[in-house]
Amino acid sequence: MGHARCYLSLDILRRIMEDYFNYDVVYQINITDIDDKIILRARQNKLIDDYLNDCAIGIEKVVEDVEKATTRFEEKLEKKEKELEEPLPEDANSRSRQEREDAINQLKLKKENFRNMLLNITAVKAHLEKKNVSEDKCALVTAAREPLAAMLDVEKGHTVTEHAVFDAHTRKYEREYMEDMDALGIRPPDVITRVTEYVPDIIAFIERIIGKGLAYESNGSVYLDIQSFKGKGYNYRKCVPSKGDTSKADIEESEGALAASSTEKKHPNDFALWKNSKPGEPAWESPWGKGRPGWHIECSVVASDILGDNLDMHSGGSDLKFPHHDNELAQSEAALGVKQWVNYFTHAGHLHIKGLKMSKSLKNFVTIRQALEHHSARQLRMMFLLQEWDKPMNFSDQTVEDAKSKEATFKNFFQRVKALMREDYLADPNGVGFRKKEQDHALLELLLQTQDEVHNALLDNFDTRTAVLSMINLVAEANKYLQEVGDKPAVLLIRKIAVYSTQMLKVFGVIQGTDDLGFPLTDGAPGDVETIAKPYLDTFVDFRDKIRNFALSLPKNDPSKTFLLSACDEVRDTSLVEVGVRLEDRVDQSAIWKLDDPAVLKTEVAEKENKIREQKRQKQQKRLEAIEKELSSIKPFLEKLPDEYFSADTYELDDNGIPVKEKNAAEPLAKSKIKSLKKEQAVYKKNYDKVVKKANGDIPEYINALEEELSELTLDQ
Repeated sequence: MGHARCYLSLDILRRIMEDYFNYDVVYQINITDIDDKIILRARQNKLIDDYLNDCAIGIEKVVEDVEKATTRFEEKLEKKEKELEEPLPEDANSRSRQEREDAINQLKLKKENFRNMLLNITAVKAHLEKKNVSEDKCALVTAAREPLAAMLDVEKGHTVTEHAVFDAHTRKYEREYMEDMDALGIRPPDVITRVTEYVPDIIAFIERIIGKGLAYESNGSVYLDIQSFKGKGYNYRKCVPSKGDTSKADIEESEGALAASSTEKKHPNDFALWKNSKPGEPAWESPWGKGRPGWHIECSVVASDILGDNLDMHSGGSDLKFPHHDNELAQSEAALGVKQWVNYFTHAGHLHIKGLKMSKSLKNFVTIRQALEHHSARQLRMMFLLQEWDKPMNFSDQTVEDAKSKEATFKNFFQRVKALMREDYLADPNGVGFRKKEQDHALLELLLQTQDEVHNALLDNFDTRTAVLSMINLVAEANKYLQEVGDKPAVLLIRKIAVYSTQMLKVFGVIQGTDDLGFPLTDGAPGDVETIAKPYLDTFVDFRDKIRNFALSLPKNDPSKTFLLSACDEVRDTSLVEVGVRLEDRVDQSAIWKLDDPAVLKTEVAEKENKIREQKRQKQQKRLEAIEKELSSIKPFLEKLPDEYFSADTYELDDNGIPVKEKNAAEPLAKSKIKSLKKEQAVYKKNYDKVVKKANGDIPEYINALEEELSELTLDQ
C-alpha cells in the first residue's frame, strides 16, 4: 500500500492533466531490474530454495543453522542499538536529531519483530514430528527465513552467478505489479522500459560523462566527480538543498547494500555510475571490466532515450528526492550538457502506519492484495483523493471509513437521481421541474460555484481534497433540496449535478470506463444495463407491489399473509440481491429499484441479518440477566415463612414469633430492639407477599418455570 500511495496519487495527477486540463501526456515507467535490493533478494531466495531441496541437510542441521543465524541476527541488532545509544554531538542539527529518532523507532519495531520470530521458531520446534522431514524443514526455514537467508548469503552468495536467477525474480514481481495496478484501476503507462535492455546505452552515457571530465574510474567502478561537476557551474542537490552535507545514511541509501568501500572515491559524496560486480552479482562487459549500472544512471538513460534532453515532469515517492533524483539530475545534466534536465518534480507523500513509514524492512506493511480483500479499489482511491497528494498520510481505519462514507454519499445520490429520472417528469402539468423558487435558484448557483471551486482547487497543486469536499457539499445540498421540495423537484437540475459529479469522478478514476476502446456494442441507441433492464424490472416490481399490498390487506391470522409477505421479502433480500438489484419498499408508494454491485448488496443483507441476530441476542441476554436476578431475589423466600423469620435457636419468641430475649440470656431485649426486629419482619413479610402474588400463590412452581426458561435461553446462546 506504500507503493499504491505513490502510483495511485500519480495516476490521479495524470488523469487530471489528460482528462480535465486536456494535456497530451506521454507517461513512461522504468523498471530498475538491476538493483542491490533485487540482487540480494533474488540471491537469497535461490539459496533458500537450494537449502530446502538439499536432501543431505537433515532436521538436526536445520535446527543448528537456525540457532546460528538467529544469534548473528540478534548480534547485528545489538550492534545497531549500541551505535544509536552513542550521543549526538552537541551541535547536531535538527535533521540529524530527527534521523536518530526515526532510526531508534525503526529499531524498536525490528526488535519486536525479531522477538515474535523467535516465539514462532520455538513453537515450530515444539511441534517437530521428525516423521516428515521435508515438512519440518519447510516449517522451520519459513519461521526463520530472514536471518537464515542472510547467513546463507554471507556463506554462499558468491556462488549464484546465473543472470536467469535475477531475471526470474524481477519478472515475477513486474507481473504482480502490473496486476496490482490493474486491480487498483491505474491507467497503464504509455511506455515501459527495463534497465536490463539498456545496458549498452548506459555504458555509452557514462563514457560521455567521463569524456567531459566529470567522472572517473576506480577499481573497475565509475563515479561522478561531484567537485568537478560543481566546479563547472552545475548545482548539486536541487531537490533538497536545505539538507546540508550528505550524511552516512544518505551515502548508504545512494550506494546500496552491496556498495564497495568508499576509500576508492575521490570524495565521499561521489556516487557510482558503474559498479564493479563482485561474485554473486550480475555482470556485463564494459570498458572498465565486468560490472553493472549504478542505481541512479539507469533512470537517466532510459528517460532521456524516450523523453529527450528535457523532461516536463519526473515523479516518484518523496524519499527519492535525495539521493536518487538529485543524483539523476547531476549525471543527466553532466552527460547532456544542460542546466535543467527536469522542469517539475512530483513527489508523492509517504504512507504511514502507527506513526512509521510503511516499509518492507520494518514488516509493518499491508500489501495491495490484502487491502483489496477488505476495501474496494474505488474506496482506496477515494481515500487518497481526500489527502494532500504530496504530504505524508496515515493508513488507518478512520481514513478508510471516511473514504467509504464519502463513496456511499455519491452512490446513494446517483441511485436516487436514476430513480427520479425513471419517472415521467414531462407528464407533470406544472412543467418540467424548474420553478421560480428560492431553493431551485440557490441550488443552481451552488452548482456553478462548486464548478469554480473544483477548477481552482485542481489548478492549485492538484488539490483533490478540496475538490472532493466541494462536490460532497453540493451533493449534500442537493439531497437536502430533494427532501424539502418533496415530489416536485427540478429534475433536470438534479440530473445536471449528478452528471457533473460523475464526470469529475471519472476524471479522478473513481468511476472507471473512460479508457474503453472502440465503438459501443449498440449503434446509437442507449445500451447500458440500466436502460435495458428498466422495462423488465418496472414490470416485475409492479407485480410484486400488487402481491405485497394484497397480503398486507389480509387479516393478521390468515396463514396466506405470512406466506406471501415472506415470499416478497425473500425475492427482495435474496433473489434480486444475487443479480445486483436493490429493492426498497416505501409506505403508500410503489417500491423503488436501484442497480448495485451484488457483493455490496450481499454484504448489506448479511450486516442486516447480523444486526437482527445481535438485537435478538442482546434481548435474550437482558432477559437471562433479569431471570438470574429474579431467582437470586426469590429463592431466599423458600427457606422460611414470615412467621418463621426469626429462629428459635437464636431467640426466645412470643406467640407471634417475635424475639423477646436472646437464647440463654438473663435479660430481655430492649423495647427499641424488639421494635426494630418487628419492623425487619414486617419488611420481609411485605416482600414475601409480593413474591407470592407474582407466583400466583406457588413460589416453588414459579421458580421451576423461571429455571426452565433460563435453561432454554442458555442453550440458545
